[in-house]
Amino acid sequence: MSDQTEAAAAAASDTAPERRLNMIEAINEALDIMLARDPDVIIMGEDVGYFGGVFRATAGLQARHGKTRVFDTPISECGIIGVAVGMGAYGLRPVPEIQFADYIYPGLDQLISEAARLRYRSAGDFIAPLTVRSPFGGGIFGGQTHSQSPEAIFTHVSGLKTVIPSTPHDAKGLLIAAIEDNDPVIFFEPKRIYNGPFTGFYDKPVEPWKKHADSVVPEGYYRIPLGKARIVRAGEAMTVLTYGTMVHVAEAVCTAKGVDAEIIDLRTLVPLDIEAIEASVEKTGRCMIVHEATRTSGFGAELSALVTERCFYHLEAPVERVTGFDTPYPHSLEWAYFPGPIRIGDAIDKLLSE
Repeated sequence: MSDQTEAAAAAASDTAPERRLNMIEAINEALDIMLARDPDVIIMGEDVGYFGGVFRATAGLQARHGKTRVFDTPISECGIIGVAVGMGAYGLRPVPEIQFADYIYPGLDQLISEAARLRYRSAGDFIAPLTVRSPFGGGIFGGQTHSQSPEAIFTHVSGLKTVIPSTPHDAKGLLIAAIEDNDPVIFFEPKRIYNGPFTGFYDKPVEPWKKHADSVVPEGYYRIPLGKARIVRAGEAMTVLTYGTMVHVAEAVCTAKGVDAEIIDLRTLVPLDIEAIEASVEKTGRCMIVHEATRTSGFGAELSALVTERCFYHLEAPVERVTGFDTPYPHSLEWAYFPGPIRIGDAIDKLLSE
């Protein structure tokens, strides 16, 4: 897309009527728009057709666009992604859904050895413009095979882009941008906040998206550029780097503690908005990283290294990380596994006391 077209689309989104949607509705709308806008867009996966997906993210799309554009596949993740790579090389823009991120591992060879390398190994003659959508993370008591957060695996692979929205507004705009991108994109959707930003404060009910400011989603086409972070709120005392569900958890904890924190929603892990990170840490002098995935070799380790390398002389204290534990995912104890009010609060106190 040209810069002029993107600017026009952004301007149109600013003036379009606004509605409140949850994240599932926003994703469904993005897919609907791209199917109508581009005849090369194909949606495929387990139960995405007639049934509309296990979380209903593709509901109604087959009826509107036909069985050749939205169709079910066998239960074969390596086959789903392998076929999508071939479709992309042929000139289509497939959007395969992997029903849960935990199921993506059989397709790693196709993603790493084929999709990520196709542009380079063909000297630009072929591309793999596929967007792999998948619900990820915990929050629904799905157990060890329905709750993993494997984003760090994909950020390590050169040639793949990794996107994680935290609001309905961003989910729609980022998904449209991902589908239009000429490189393969892993689009992880935090299922814990599909219907509302559940923060983990147990004395408060789940807040439905339709009562939340971030649920305002413009009608029609708009895109949010990959690689551009969002400042959730400005602050001076410390910088919080996070993404997905943890954006809402971190914001709730900082608000409850009255901390003047600057919270940055990374939106995309690759490409990463390092300029926004540097600017914030240089201003605040302190940095905390929060993510749900396990600690060792999690994406927070890369963030910590980058902040230390680039902002060392501005830091007033060591970088703090609050993450999941280095254990197999605990089904019955998942709320203790998540970074929550207690652990994030303790990290804030430690960071501000140094």
